[in-house]
Amino acid sequence: MTIDDNRPVLFRMPVALRWRDLDAFNHVNNSNFLTYLEEARIRWFASWNGEWVNDVMAPLLAAVQLNYRMPIPYPSDVVVELLTDRIGSSSVTIGHRIKSENGATLYCDGHVVVVWIDRASGRPIALPDAVRAAMT
Repeated sequence: MTIDDNRPVLFRMPVALRWRDLDAFNHVNNSNFLTYLEEARIRWFASWNGEWVNDVMAPLLAAVQLNYRMPIPYPSDVVVELLTDRIGSSSVTIGHRIKSENGATLYCDGHVVVVWIDRASGRPIALPDAVRAAMT
C-alpha cells in the first residue's frame, strides 16, 4: 500500500527490527506494532520543552486504533511517524503510521487517544501547555 497522507509529521523514529520480533510466519508479530508506536510516543513526549508528566499529572492511553495494512518482513528498515489528528481540552488524538524507510510501503496506520489525568483523582485535567505546543 502506498502512502497518500500529506499531514505534517510531528515526530519520526527509525525502528531497528529484532529477530525476536518475528512470529512463526517469519514477519513482525502484530503485537510489536504497538510496542514500536509506544516507544515513538514516549520518545516524542520526552523531546518536548516543558512538562508533560510529574507527580501530579500523567498521560493515560484511552484508545488505540490500528489498521494493519501489510506484514513487515524481516529484515526491513522501518520508521514510525506521529501526526496531529485532534487536540481537545484534556486529550489529544495522535495519528500514527509505520512505513518502510524509503516511504514506499505503508505497514500500518491509525491513531491513539491520550488523556492527561490528575494522578490523585484519576480524572481528566486540562492539557499541559507543553502538550498543546507540541501538537500544533
